[in-house]
Amino acid sequence: MTTPSSSPASLSAKATEFLNLHRAPEILQVVNVWDAISAKTIADVPGTRALATAGHSIASSLGYQDGTVPLDLMIDSISRIAAATELPVSADLDGGYGNAGETVRRAIGVGIIGANIEDRMEPLADSVAKMEAAVKAGEAEGVPFVLNARTDAFVRGAGRDPKEVLAEAIERGRAYLEVGASTVFVPGLFDEDTVRALVEGIGQKRLSVIGIPGSLAPARLQELGVARISYGPFTQRVALTALADTAADLLNGGVLPEGIRALN
Repeated sequence: MTTPSSSPASLSAKATEFLNLHRAPEILQVVNVWDAISAKTIADVPGTRALATAGHSIASSLGYQDGTVPLDLMIDSISRIAAATELPVSADLDGGYGNAGETVRRAIGVGIIGANIEDRMEPLADSVAKMEAAVKAGEAEGVPFVLNARTDAFVRGAGRDPKEVLAEAIERGRAYLEVGASTVFVPGLFDEDTVRALVEGIGQKRLSVIGIPGSLAPARLQELGVARISYGPFTQRVALTALADTAADLLNGGVLPEGIRALN
């Protein structure tokens, strides 16, 4: 039974709100979460307007390698995150689990209003069909599902001519937008020229990127026309680095620092 907070009308409103955040002049920053408490913590930070899950981080927290979490377990994980906040939540749904439409339908059923789905550089026609199935699943559920279609052109482009990789990323991105994707996620460490070329090729406020050490600052990405920046597994790594450093300090005779906040 659908709860009031995840009724089709409520989810449709959240999806519309989430899409509008991508089209606004200000770049949308989503700080990735991996469980209910990380979701609650980030949702309460001033300036947070939406949340996105990190599949890699969820996998790590459950003892799996990235991309190997069983679908039922992933749906359970993202359902707990969606239930922890009233903000729009987009989920990392890996490669679509073999049936992107059905996976999106199940995600919507637990309160998710958008998703990343990877093309994994499968044949273009197959990738387009996968992205289209995800969009149509949202339509069938009465939710304008916000698909952040991911192309792994750069992630899997080592050893190739960078110009060819760029051209393929643009070609795939345009194809995904044509079948209803809201934005195109192109992960990688990019300089200004590459970001500019991607925006020119894919479209203003249609490009989504990842923030990693060495990335351009959000303000500059905004000036270049990027719609969205997320942080993938790096937010969990920051948290675990702090945990490891604290443990090391305690085991070497230290004490807990002042200023610890109760965030649960």
